[in-house]
Amino acid sequence: GRARLARLVSRDTAALTATEVREATIETLAENLNDSVIAPLFWFAIAGLPGAALYRFANTADAMWGYRDEREWCGKWAARADDLLSWLPARLSALVLWPPALGALWCEAGRTPSPNGGWPMAAMALRLDVRLGKPGVYLLHAAGQAATAATLQAARRLARHAVIAAAALIAALAWALRMPP
Repeated sequence: GRARLARLVSRDTAALTATEVREATIETLAENLNDSVIAPLFWFAIAGLPGAALYRFANTADAMWGYRDEREWCGKWAARADDLLSWLPARLSALVLWPPALGALWCEAGRTPSPNGGWPMAAMALRLDVRLGKPGVYLLHAAGQAATAATLQAARRLARHAVIAAAALIAALAWALRMPP
């Protein structure tokens, strides 16, 4: 699990416990639910294929170049574009995960350094009542349970249902935008 997870997350996975591997897996599922599925569908509904392609370009460029290090200036434009284009879809992603309390979602989502990544991760943590975090960086739903194999299965089911709900909402949005006045 650690080697495969290392390809998906921007953290050292060599020393992670089994619980931390499960937590990181749930986090990346939640974040990629937005980045790879819901946001591209949203931008496709708004601006067609060019909108979806622009979003995927900005998101991929941010993933490749948007790090805070000595080359930060090179990827700053990508990070800002991704932040802007992901703002609304990230919150939509959180809502279709049906968190139990919107006030708690608002609070938890702000605990991550990302203006958008925390929304679907916090919603998933709250809905599954699981603790998620990146040691030394953030902790979401600290009162939640440790992630188990059953939690991973529940996260997969929840993500599948969220995709269906988001696709229905986005299809309705696309239809509404194309209706004649």
